[in-house]
Amino acid sequence: MTTQTLDTAQDTRTVRLAAGDGWVTVCDRSLLTPGRGVAALLPDGRQVALFLDRAGRTYAIDNRDPFTGAYVLSRGLIGSDGGQPFVASPLLKQRFDLATGACLDDDEVSVPVFEVRAD
Repeated sequence: MTTQTLDTAQDTRTVRLAAGDGWVTVCDRSLLTPGRGVAALLPDGRQVALFLDRAGRTYAIDNRDPFTGAYVLSRGLIGSDGGQPFVASPLLKQRFDLATGACLDDDEVSVPVFEVRAD
């Protein structure tokens, strides 16, 4: 499995995600609360989970938990492992790296990540 670390948005007023051939404005950054996630629906029907960590970095991953199929990752608990931020699924507690989407508990599983732009 190949994972890619993406740059995250910092100190921006608008959260925009790479989607298709362009960028989609998702929300005003002031609506995000450090340490908590929110779900957003993209124009193509995909759900994304947005997170603002306590250091001010914004992350976006797919909201679907690959172990259960439920769209719940935005409700997960935020933590860090060796300095890497993760979200733990609220259902079965698998942890997903917010920068790469890799599952920290199963090397064969990952979730898509979205590039976040600072505007």
